Amino acid sequence: MPINKEQLCSAIPFFGAIDPDLLDKVLPYVREMVCKRGTIVFFEKDEGDTMYFIRSGSVDIYTFDGTKKVILATLREGDYFGEMALIRPGLVRSATAEAAETVKLYTLGRSDFEHLVASDPRLVIHLLEDTMERLRRANRQIYELTFLNVRTRIIKRLARLAEEHGRRTDEGVLIDMKLTHQHLADMVGAVRETVTKVLLELQENNSIRVENKKILIFDPEQMMRLE
Repeated sequence: MPINKEQLCSAIPFFGAIDPDLLDKVLPYVREMVCKRGTIVFFEKDEGDTMYFIRSGSVDIYTFDGTKKVILATLREGDYFGEMALIRPGLVRSATAEAAETVKLYTLGRSDFEHLVASDPRLVIHLLEDTMERLRRANRQIYELTFLNVRTRIIKRLARLAEEHGRRTDEGVLIDMKLTHQHLADMVGAVRETVTKVLLELQENNSIRVENKKILIFDPEQMMRLE
């Protein structure tokens, strides 16, 4: 079934930002796939040949520090991953991608990407511009995991989740995704018990409220001052 252009642009900002004439060239090469929760989209060290765009659902991107799982990112509708596979042939995946829930994906293969770029280089320019911002965020995360204490890492990660996945309410900003203590621990390279302790502290000083595994931050700026 052909990809619906309006639906694609609405769900994926990457495509929505492409010039209409370029999008018409790309569209025939975009495919769809569905992964159930727990499905491994690809493993770390796999050789990559496909880029993925999330139409709905969420995907965890993670690696292991020894035996400890570290979630580098939880990606949701509109996000994409695996883009380096298109830019450099033979490059292996730097992390594992796993469906955190049932996820619908659009895909673009490297051979199709190369064919498109050969006729119109605007696509690779658009991809590189977008990728630079993602690398900047990755560098910030590496700094935090390396130099900041666990409490500060948790507070910063909550603030970033509010920025990336937050929905403003009358009371503050709701992180609109379910977060278990273990999931958050995996995001900051900590143990679950430490996360539980810090979240309780933040609740006791009225910085956050936790309901149904979702976190409401009353005042993100004030919470950041607690670092």
